[in-house]
Amino acid sequence: MLVDFEKELIADKSLNSKHFPHYIRWVRNCYNYFRLPPTERLSQVQIQTYLSHLEKSREPWQIKQAGQALQRYDYFLTRERPSAVAFAADPDGWQELLAKTRDLLRVKQMALNTEKTYLGWLRQFQLFLGSKSPRQLVFDDMRRFLSHLAVDRKVAAATQNQALNAILFLYRHVLGIDDGEAIDAVRAKKRRRLPVVLSPSEVQRVFAAMEGTLRLMAMLTYGCGLRLSECLNLRVKDLDLERGMVIVRSGKGDKDRRTVLPERLRDELSNHLQRVRELFDLDRHQQLPGVFLPKALERKYPNAGKEWSWFWVFPARGISTDPRSGIVRRHYQHPRLFQRAFREAVRAAGITRYVTIHALRHSFATHLLEGGTDIRTIQDLLGHSDLRTTMIYTHVASKNALGVVSPFDRS
Repeated sequence: MLVDFEKELIADKSLNSKHFPHYIRWVRNCYNYFRLPPTERLSQVQIQTYLSHLEKSREPWQIKQAGQALQRYDYFLTRERPSAVAFAADPDGWQELLAKTRDLLRVKQMALNTEKTYLGWLRQFQLFLGSKSPRQLVFDDMRRFLSHLAVDRKVAAATQNQALNAILFLYRHVLGIDDGEAIDAVRAKKRRRLPVVLSPSEVQRVFAAMEGTLRLMAMLTYGCGLRLSECLNLRVKDLDLERGMVIVRSGKGDKDRRTVLPERLRDELSNHLQRVRELFDLDRHQQLPGVFLPKALERKYPNAGKEWSWFWVFPARGISTDPRSGIVRRHYQHPRLFQRAFREAVRAAGITRYVTIHALRHSFATHLLEGGTDIRTIQDLLGHSDLRTTMIYTHVASKNALGVVSPFDRS
């Protein structure tokens, strides 16, 4: 069995071959410790017992490596020896479970994108389990699925964490399964990726290739360091043109923050809001329902959605049906329209790298750093809770806040 396990490790090009002998040794020593044949699956309690035993004589990095080897071998055994228990197909049970999950996500006021993402992962989880009924789910099913994502599909660590959050929500809040058992699965390898940053001249070339409202959206995204969703969700009351400030409501992590509003955009934004006001007045004249309000505000203040202060800064030209409530009203600009226009502008600007709208936020932070802005100020403007997240921009800045340049540039 260990020979077959080693062959699988060798076939996995994402692993470092120098670790293979250590993986095999850890698995062999663990089974010798329990005096069990290597064809038998160990329980998670047994694995943790062995790792605790290693703490007496091994370094932390060795214990971590042993844990990775044992979890990898455990997943190998589940693929080699599928469960002999036959479960009846239960499509109705899964449909009911997905419906309950969707309803609970809405009760908890989770974002629509979060709802779509969670339900998408649960459908993939269902496909992975085959004909297994949701009434038979145990923690080991989640552990095997997460290992499958890391070993077979080789997803990124962030993707695996996203799947973990979705299934944990199902287990804890819908099924009521939470006995404190550790979720020790094969973890996806964290890959360090530097952000894509445009130079100031490239940013201006992209803007020159855009026009109208979409150009203003791109300039505001760059000028304020916004995420795509933050730009789309801006309300009129979030713009403080007098004080040169933008309030970002319920950003990533459901946090509010303040960021700078470029002086150069004040007049253009003022003119844009005048045109948006005409659209707002048209909606009121046609007696359309007010715009969507977050959380429970729509119940507390049923008429607030019809107020100018709550109207979208970048509303869609047409009305559409709210996917949750079924109400026909005006929503904000569709992200795909913005993304398509930006992609075409990048191509027209002659930029050959893969650049998304999020690169404008990366460029905002990098250009501030290159201009001498303090890293903690940049952290506040971006809304990062951890300074280490902001520090990544020091690796792409052409010079840091101290003005250090390469000696080659001085020769």
